[in-house]
Amino acid sequence: MSAEGGSKAVIAALLANLGIAVTKFLAFLLTASSSMLAESIHSVADSGNQLLLLLGKKQSRRGASPLHPFGHGRERYIYGFIVAVVLFSVGGLFALYEGWHKIQDPHGIESWKWVPVAVLVAALVMEGLSFRTAVHEANQVRGDVSWPGFIRRARSPELPVILLEDSAALVGLALALAGVLLTLATGNGVWDGLGSIAIGLLLVCVAIVLAAEMKSLLVGESATREDVRRIEEALAAEPLVDRIIHMKTMHLGPDELLVAAKIAVTPTDSAAEVAHAIDAAEARIRDAVPIARLIYLEPDLDRTLQRESGPDRPR
Repeated sequence: MSAEGGSKAVIAALLANLGIAVTKFLAFLLTASSSMLAESIHSVADSGNQLLLLLGKKQSRRGASPLHPFGHGRERYIYGFIVAVVLFSVGGLFALYEGWHKIQDPHGIESWKWVPVAVLVAALVMEGLSFRTAVHEANQVRGDVSWPGFIRRARSPELPVILLEDSAALVGLALALAGVLLTLATGNGVWDGLGSIAIGLLLVCVAIVLAAEMKSLLVGESATREDVRRIEEALAAEPLVDRIIHMKTMHLGPDELLVAAKIAVTPTDSAAEVAHAIDAAEARIRDAVPIARLIYLEPDLDRTLQRESGPDRPR
């Protein structure tokens, strides 16, 4: 995923959520609707989350230092995990509390009755535009991968976060609209409270999924299957590399990959020849996978071949 694409989706979501939050708060002040308050806090939390994603991207650009020799690329994952925590606590738990409170003391919407409906419809339009931008940017890099697969396999946190947030926001707005319409139709504020609880449960579920994905990235995920295949082909293309004994990869950040491999070389190769072969293999890897910034290749003799050709080989 390109940095520009991720930033564009984040900024679009930020602008949409700021506008939506203001209109929702105004509607809550006029109607005292529990669903409107839950949605208002949801939009505020989403706006803060987008700011956190932008901050994480900026922090990750800092270079390596003696204290952090591999740089700060993983800061984007840390801020992505914080986003999940904010979505769970500020968005989900608050909506659950507000919905329960409204059910305990139900009251209908007594003034400005159609304001929340107009606000929610407008919010659906704005959120839909933000979601369309995120889908467009994701399609530039998703290829033939399914949407759940893209969320699970993406190594950049921004687009998966925005896609999950915008999807939850659209569903949450539909739930809020249903709660408000039922409250207006029946005069029973319990429907408003149930709408808020449904929004809270939705946000908690999305936050758990997002936290699990960010945790996996923080622990350290390997390169994608496609990148692993390209690295293996690049190593195999070097004439002096007999085979790959073993190889491990790990993302130090969305745009930085660590590659460590032990390669088999022929015993008759000189040290200078092996050194030149390693340099050439590293160049091939970087050409094939540009994000492979740190490459460590260890030459070794092929012990398996030696055992098979030795004097004690079974006959």
